[in-house]
Amino acid sequence: MKTIPEFSTEEEEQIFWENHDSTEFLDWKKAQLVKLPNLKKSTKTISLRLPADMLESLKIRANAMDIPYQSLIKMFLQKELRS
Repeated sequence: MKTIPEFSTEEEEQIFWENHDSTEFLDWKKAQLVKLPNLKKSTKTISLRLPADMLESLKIRANAMDIPYQSLIKMFLQKELRS
């Protein structure tokens, strides 16, 4: 196995890995699964048009559950995507 060089910048490292195969530097057979419990998924802001009465119903239901209505929408979407 080759030794991974030291990099002075992240850009330098990116350029290196764009031009080199990691199998020359790492034995992927020895790789282990790593869990990162505090890593947050990146999010993207979207615009969603809803009928006013639907939005009001969502807000009332979310308020009863003591959560923001956007979180309730995400919960509904996640549940639907799982099924």
